[in-house]
Amino acid sequence: MVGMAVIVWWPAFTLGAWHEVFFDDILAVWAASTAGFVFVLVEHRRVGQKLLRAFVLLVPSFWLLLNFIVDDQSTDLAAGLLALMGIFVVLVGLPFTLWVLVQITWPDLGGETPRRAKVSIAFVVVAVVGGSFLLGVNQSRFLTCEDFAISGNSEPPGCTPAGA
Repeated sequence: MVGMAVIVWWPAFTLGAWHEVFFDDILAVWAASTAGFVFVLVEHRRVGQKLLRAFVLLVPSFWLLLNFIVDDQSTDLAAGLLALMGIFVVLVGLPFTLWVLVQITWPDLGGETPRRAKVSIAFVVVAVVGGSFLLGVNQSRFLTCEDFAISGNSEPPGCTPAGA
């Protein structure tokens, strides 16, 4: 639960503060999904149990491949589909990848863990995502533009100048 919360807070914060998820977060999802995909292929399960997990873990790779194929300047259907797939990668790919990686590192979570514990874990992670998003939206209330500059980030829209 702690690991998942640590992973998801930053993309949620950037979505709130800058109104987008940064490319490095999406590429982190791709890297974790690719590693999870390889693990799913070699784990000792029946092929039928592997297929859906393996396919969903490939979604970020499909998105990345489409980025090489579709021209950035294009305004046609392919560009629209690419944008929708990017949203899908973030909204579905990240949580699913986290869930598969948690199951890989904590195999007992699937069967022996009580349902109430699973729901509690999911609730805490969703609450961290929601809280991080709200912190990003309200960053100007507790952070300054200088805080972002010092940390090596660009200044989000509406940040508060230092000393204001």
